[in-house]
Amino acid sequence: MRLDGRDNNQTRKVRFTRNYIKHAMGSVLVEFGDTKVLVCASVDECKPKWMPKDEKSGWLTAEYSLLPASTNVRCQRERTKLSGRTQEIQRLIGRSLRACIDLEKLGERTITIDADVLQADGGTRVASICGGFIALSDLINTLINDGLLKENPIIEPIGAISAGICDGETIVDLCYEEDSNAQVDSNIVLTKSGKIIEFQTTAEGEPFTKEQMDEIFKLAKEAISKIIDLY
Repeated sequence: MRLDGRDNNQTRKVRFTRNYIKHAMGSVLVEFGDTKVLVCASVDECKPKWMPKDEKSGWLTAEYSLLPASTNVRCQRERTKLSGRTQEIQRLIGRSLRACIDLEKLGERTITIDADVLQADGGTRVASICGGFIALSDLINTLINDGLLKENPIIEPIGAISAGICDGETIVDLCYEEDSNAQVDSNIVLTKSGKIIEFQTTAEGEPFTKEQMDEIFKLAKEAISKIIDLY
């Protein structure tokens, strides 16, 4: 029995509240149980300066932060230097969302996904990816409705979930305490059709078997499918 009584294949209550921020072209409050992340999408009508001038595609990037009171001990704001963890999560969010969009169809513009963790109880990076897709989708629809885009560059929806092995049991959507004690820790990002974008799986202690890895993937795929249906 899990800490909160869930079945091994059961996520916490997942909720998306769209248009959460008045001035954002795309925004959503993401809730995975007690984990709450505010995700916003914005656009600049120019491509990054590092891109070649003759390249006619756009770019998507992400920023991630834990607000000071999001954890049980106050987090310091990362004002001048980002931690390795923050950089890793930002890159994960960015490359996951770039995998679901045709950057050439986006045109010469830059989309930024901002994920701010209001309350952390495990799974903040996968919640940020799910919210990032929703905010991105709403921003794209606004650009199309305003006549700034001729066609939708999104290839297909994506979703993400945490999974792992805790006390010998394969489970999905780990809360903080489960994640802290897991023998195997996974973060999985998939497209709606089941294609793999990320399958990060690490043994925190003893190695795991191929059969256990397959079980992790199976439970994660089922959970992600249900999450995408909530979009």
